[in-house]
Amino acid sequence: MLTILGFAMIATFLVLIMMKKMSPIAALVLIPALFCVAVGKGAHLGDYVIEGVGNLAPTAAMLMFAIVYFGVMIDVGLFDPIVRGILRFCKADPMRIVVGTAVLAAIVSLDGDGSTTFMITVSAMYPLYKRLKMSLVVMTGVAATANGVMNTLPWGGPTARAATALKLDAGDIFVPMIPALGVGLLAVILLAVVLGRRERKRLGTLTLDGAPATETVTETEQVLVAAGGGSGRPYGSTGGAGVGGTDSEDAGKADEGFKGLDPHRATLRPGLYWFNAGLTIALLTAMIMELMPIPVLFLLGAALALTVNFPHMPDQRARIAAHADNVLNVSGMVFAAAVFTGVLTGTGMVDHMADWLVGAIPEGMGPHMALVTGVLSIPLTYFMSNDGFYFGVVPVLAEAGAAHGVSPLEIARASLVGQPLHMSSPLVPAVYVLVGMAKVEFGDHTRFTVKWAAITSLVVLGAGLLFGII
Repeated sequence: MLTILGFAMIATFLVLIMMKKMSPIAALVLIPALFCVAVGKGAHLGDYVIEGVGNLAPTAAMLMFAIVYFGVMIDVGLFDPIVRGILRFCKADPMRIVVGTAVLAAIVSLDGDGSTTFMITVSAMYPLYKRLKMSLVVMTGVAATANGVMNTLPWGGPTARAATALKLDAGDIFVPMIPALGVGLLAVILLAVVLGRRERKRLGTLTLDGAPATETVTETEQVLVAAGGGSGRPYGSTGGAGVGGTDSEDAGKADEGFKGLDPHRATLRPGLYWFNAGLTIALLTAMIMELMPIPVLFLLGAALALTVNFPHMPDQRARIAAHADNVLNVSGMVFAAAVFTGVLTGTGMVDHMADWLVGAIPEGMGPHMALVTGVLSIPLTYFMSNDGFYFGVVPVLAEAGAAHGVSPLEIARASLVGQPLHMSSPLVPAVYVLVGMAKVEFGDHTRFTVKWAAITSLVVLGAGLLFGII
């Protein structure tokens, strides 16, 4: 019964938010509360929620201070060179913009933190998507899928969990998987090309100031126009839907989305560029080396960044207020998700769901347990937290595989396959940073992304089988 109710609870949540019948925060709180009462454990709801909040509180704290830290770094211009590089590559071509989104997300994902990746990627790319009226779910879908592939880095989380659960070396799991993950990244780039061409067809061939599509546009012109500071008209179109036109109201609305790229904004601190770069590198290095808990690192980093870049109290308050909306939205979503995970775990639904799925595997599939693990990782890492999957399900699958001579290393590698889809799971706090900053409905993101992320996961699995890694 708990198995059925567990799947029913997850399905109800997904259906309601994708149909936009409830907001994600309301659904994350009310639906598990109702199902908790339905299983006869309503009296324990408070305990489950408090336990869930306690488990996710460090994550919420990390996201709060990470948003402030990277928000300040964006304000002071640390990432402007990245933005200019992306602009130079993208020009006014929707396909290049989508590919640039995938490349930027993959590069920034090297720090192993999804929230950081999404904050930087959205801050750099959101203005371009808004100005050209491109689909924002394309941006969130491509960024999440690219980050999911890169989330398998040893310091990203899943690989370390698999190594811990099966008592293996993380390097032995990850290094042989590099070719398959490389194919996965290529699949994301190909996906970006396909989606970008679709956007190009929908919008038409875009140019600057009515210039031919083949004309080369200088970096300065791109940055000035992107920042709303050029002397000519906004982006125009030689075909397809118009993008901006000459209407002053539309142009003004478009320019509002480009404030983050303004090369003359008052918050820039060019004299402190190398200090901010060094601080960020030191922060990420300390995070990778696990010198301190990540929430503590970002708390210290945010305090130091504010103090050095904005020594006057009114300026510090202004910067905090500027990012308060994102902080509140994301932290509120994380604590709401704590209700969902608390009930799912506390009532025993997760354990029953895992046991049912493992028990449903036919005996004849024993010698192919690595393949089974790869296939199961796609839905299970979406419906479950990484902790629940790697510490609850993977050891059982490894034990079943060992009875048929399947190496635990193969099981561990196969368990990483589902990460491209996992990064869009409602149980992943970072995804709320992504959709919140991109101003995309979570249901829209889910409906668009799931199929592409699942295909990417299957590509990684197929490459692993082809290369003999899994």
